[in-house]
Amino acid sequence: MSFVRSIGAEFRKVFTTRMWWLLSLILVAYVAVMSGGFGAFLGWTVQNPDAAAQTGNATAIPPGLELAPLLYSFATSVGYVFPVLLGALAVTTEFRHRTLTTTFLAEPHRTTVLGGKFTSQLVMGAVLGVIGFATSVGTGAAALAAFDLETGLDSSDTWALVGRGILAMALWGAIGVGLGALVPNQVAAIVIVIAFTQFVEPVLRLVASLNEVTADIGRFLPGAASDALVGASFYSIAGIGGAVEVLEWWQGGLVLLGIAVVATVLGGATTWRRDVS
Repeated sequence: MSFVRSIGAEFRKVFTTRMWWLLSLILVAYVAVMSGGFGAFLGWTVQNPDAAAQTGNATAIPPGLELAPLLYSFATSVGYVFPVLLGALAVTTEFRHRTLTTTFLAEPHRTTVLGGKFTSQLVMGAVLGVIGFATSVGTGAAALAAFDLETGLDSSDTWALVGRGILAMALWGAIGVGLGALVPNQVAAIVIVIAFTQFVEPVLRLVASLNEVTADIGRFLPGAASDALVGASFYSIAGIGGAVEVLEWWQGGLVLLGIAVVATVLGGATTWRRDVS
């Protein structure tokens, strides 16, 4: 029962602050621009190849590439940073505002508290996933329909992709908890999340794809594993790791789950055990 109470307490902490809906609003805006805007651009390019060539547009869509999954996957391929941030903030905020002492007084078992954060952020990550995919599917499908292109909304594969994407976002939320437990300094955690997701990993994936040996290793990077779990990513058209054989969707899920569990366990065994004041 104490674990259930801990989960409930974590949800109250999330919903009594503005951070979760602020991140949700930014997620919606970001994904809408990427999915809707890129969808309109690709739609115009497909329907007007001559005009696109005259403007110097060098975009080449690989033969057989379906645009709908590509656009819908923007919810995870660019939006996964948001559940990571929310998960990390769920831990680091307690350190920053010195509320962890009160939390441990209410629930002395620190493992229970950390487990409550892990579980609650799995759910919150899934919530952000629903919000992200509602946005990417809505704006992406509208852009495709505007150019009379196939939206894929009547395909079970599309909705399977959405389901796997929501699972990926849930796992990213749990990874955020692990990161926050490992790096309790809030500023440092935020910098690490933004730097790694927006710069470091994309560069690593690009460099890894240049060699067959490193490409096999690059498949296990968290972003690459997430794309494998979802089943689509704009990286396939950007040429980053596009020629590399990706993991199976379930393997990608296990990689993300493993990262989340290992990071959380390590954080729980180190920083989380320290005295707080």
